[in-house]
Amino acid sequence: MVTSMRIAVIDGQGGGIGSAIIRRLRDEFGERIEIWALGTNAIATAAMMKARANRGATGENAIIRSVERADCIIGTISIVMAQSMMGEMTPAAAAAVAAASGRKLLLPLAQENVEVVGVRKDHLPVLIDQLVPLLGREPGEDV
Repeated sequence: MVTSMRIAVIDGQGGGIGSAIIRRLRDEFGERIEIWALGTNAIATAAMMKARANRGATGENAIIRSVERADCIIGTISIVMAQSMMGEMTPAAAAAVAAASGRKLLLPLAQENVEVVGVRKDHLPVLIDQLVPLLGREPGEDV
C-alpha cells in the first residue's frame, strides 16, 4: 500500500479537475499520502487547497521547484504542453514537469487542439477511478 508518497497535483484556470483528483485521493488514501496543490493561478490553488491538499503553491516557479521533489505528478496531459490552459502553463513549467524524475499520471483531457490517438474518451470521474489504482503499482505493471 502507498505510504508517505508526495503527490503533486497540477491544475489551472478554476482548479476543478485538480480538486476532483485531490478529493478522490483523500477518500482513497486519507492522510497516508502528502498532496501538494500546484496551481498555475491563485484561484486553482485555492480550489485545490479547499479539496484538502496538504500544501499549495502558485505559479511557474512554484511548479518548477516543486515537481523536482514529487514522487508522482498528476494532472491533465496539458501539464506537459507549453502554452496550454490558455497560456497558463508556461514553456518552462511544462518542461520541468516533463523532465521531473517522478512518475507522471496524465489524464487525456485537453482544451488544446490535441487528440491522443488510441485513448478512449471518458468523463472525469471515470478517468480518476482509473488513475487511483495506479498509485499502488509500479509503472507498466498491470492493474
